[in-house]
Amino acid sequence: MPVEGALVVEDDRFLRVVGIVLDPGTSRERIGAYADFFAHDEPDFGGYCQRVRAQVGGLFPREVRLVETQDELRAALPGSCALVVESLRVGRDELVAGSALRVVQKFGLKPRNIDTAACADRGIKVLTLRRRANIACAELAIALMLTLAKKLHRLAGRTSVDDLSAIGYAYKPFDRRHTPNSNWARISGLRTLNRATLGIIGLGEIGREIAIRAAAFGMRILYCQRTRLPAAEEHELHATYVPLETLLAQSDWVVPQLPGGPATRAFIGRAQFAQMKPGAFLVNIARADVVDRSALIEALRSGRLGGFALDPLYEAPGRRDDELLGFDNVVLSPHIAAQPRFNALEDLAELMQGLSRELAA
Repeated sequence: MPVEGALVVEDDRFLRVVGIVLDPGTSRERIGAYADFFAHDEPDFGGYCQRVRAQVGGLFPREVRLVETQDELRAALPGSCALVVESLRVGRDELVAGSALRVVQKFGLKPRNIDTAACADRGIKVLTLRRRANIACAELAIALMLTLAKKLHRLAGRTSVDDLSAIGYAYKPFDRRHTPNSNWARISGLRTLNRATLGIIGLGEIGREIAIRAAAFGMRILYCQRTRLPAAEEHELHATYVPLETLLAQSDWVVPQLPGGPATRAFIGRAQFAQMKPGAFLVNIARADVVDRSALIEALRSGRLGGFALDPLYEAPGRRDDELLGFDNVVLSPHIAAQPRFNALEDLAELMQGLSRELAA
């Protein structure tokens, strides 16, 4: 028998798709907006919704209550059978309000914001999800690092003498009677990730995925955040906890993987650039304003910063006259980190299928 009760969902912009799929009361305007949002990767968004509904059994149709704050969450919980959260806290007060809850779903892998012991005491199952979109973000971070390390953004397609000369590499052949011919263009300043030090500021869902991939390249991984990870997790991720000042001073690559908001705006500014290892690279796939733009440009002009990569941009769409485009050690991309859209669609389908199985048990 299908379980009665509403589904309470944190009002994340991707989690709104849960309401579109499950709640017949969702407005046509919202459905149309998301059909357009997904169209370049999934032109048949309506077909996607139908396929997921066919896979979730008695979970459809279902009232979906979207909530933004802790107060809204507690107010929406009475009479609900399941709860989906990304960052909102789930503690004993929330579980008292949601006395009919059967399952709590974390929209992510680590349920740090969920009191799992309290859930266990009440017989509430806690589900997690390793998000494909987070994996894609980590892949882009590594791709941007490799692009800067190998200067691919400057060299791609430039294989003729004239093209290389145009960007400052004058061709002079080696004496092939004696030498190999590798790097015949004499590109200097190329780097390897192997044995370089990566500093990740914020080892959350995406930061962890970056660390896993960096370890495979043989990088030394430092991290800092407000709460240190348990020793077992540090060992699993090959990551060493250090203060921010130490991370900046020792890292060849710095990745600030922080959430947006007033607390993290301009988190990397003049003081932090001054503490960074000279020639280090900064790769930002979090929020652009985590890095102070004026301080960034100063660090690039002075040569203290070895290179910079950014996704998303300071403004979208970007401008052709953006000063950052004038630096040959800068890579900008138009907010593609979590793509393709199928990552989110498959994450959400898996989430709804998991809720359906648990509620049917």
